[in-house]
Amino acid sequence: MIRHRAPATTLLDYHRSMKTAVLSLLAMLPASLESRAAEIPSGTHLLLKMVNSVNTRTAAEGNQVYLRTDSPLVADGHVIVPVGSYVQGTVAQLKRSGRVAGRAELAIRLDTLTLPEGKVLKFTPQLSAVDAGDSGQKTVGENNRIQQGPDIGHDAARIAILAGTGATIGGLADRSWRGAGIGAAAGGAVGVATTLLARGREVELRQGMSLDVALDRALLVE
Repeated sequence: MIRHRAPATTLLDYHRSMKTAVLSLLAMLPASLESRAAEIPSGTHLLLKMVNSVNTRTAAEGNQVYLRTDSPLVADGHVIVPVGSYVQGTVAQLKRSGRVAGRAELAIRLDTLTLPEGKVLKFTPQLSAVDAGDSGQKTVGENNRIQQGPDIGHDAARIAILAGTGATIGGLADRSWRGAGIGAAAGGAVGVATTLLARGREVELRQGMSLDVALDRALLVE
């Protein structure tokens, strides 16, 4: 009696069956291992550093503002937004300092955050603080406005210098205290006039300056 044996599985059949099994497994992965987006909560602070320089004397509304993140954003123990990520914004409003009254103001709107891998996120954080240096500029109100500090000390120094110069010139002219007094008065008058005609200090965000911003809503990074 002749018995028929089942044909042996060929190597090609084996590869085909393995390929089918792998494809079936991959098809099930999205349902079983669905990736979860990381969420940075509202109110989180982020330190930014200016890449370009912007000031109220030369800027115009619509000019671009470029910054980099100077601190990371972390969620669930993982760095989601690393240091060095790009931030791009726009000069939304500006006002030059006045000759008699009125402080300079600059408002910027931050629009996008670009991660190192190229992913671009829309975000609109609120400005909390700005590096003032020796200018006295600070954030005021809403809409990311930065206002220049008062010029009282600066103006007083200017008047005093001109008054002192006038006194020296007057004293040399007739070598008397009377001449010095007249010169000081004249110098002081010139100082006041010069101060009134000169513009105050401008708001300036120099390259390398730091800005502290806070997220106004949760930032979702997928």
